[in-house]
Amino acid sequence: MKTVTIYTDGACSGNPGPGGWGAILCYNGREKELSGGEAQTTNNRMEMTAVIQALLALRESCTVELYSDSKYVIDALEKGWAWGWRKRGWVKSDKKPALNPDLWTMLLDLTRQHEMHYHWVKGHADNAYNNRCDAMAVRERDRYACRGGY
Repeated sequence: MKTVTIYTDGACSGNPGPGGWGAILCYNGREKELSGGEAQTTNNRMEMTAVIQALLALRESCTVELYSDSKYVIDALEKGWAWGWRKRGWVKSDKKPALNPDLWTMLLDLTRQHEMHYHWVKGHADNAYNNRCDAMAVRERDRYACRGGY
């Protein structure tokens, strides 16, 4: 099985507000950058969308080394919280509704197709790939903000 390293980040101005996401896929010395955004969204939705879009770009089952500065995404996947939310009908253990069930459904289904390994990285620190993803996400967010996407 191929091993692909994926770095992701999301950005949002206001919460909700215009947002962007960025992802870098690395395989066999090659890199592919993906980015996009939405006029009205949240930071967590952009963090999740970055991972979803990166996984959708994979053409076959892979070993995936996923790096993100989102504790929301990494912890929910690595610690199995999102699977529990799904099992309980998108209700968290504290009996409050889990947010973003539409994206979690898609993300959980995508992770099933791969052997996933999760890595949290500190945002805006010394990880060059995370910083590049952040720059892409901010660029996309700003494109939507300039369109009057509030």
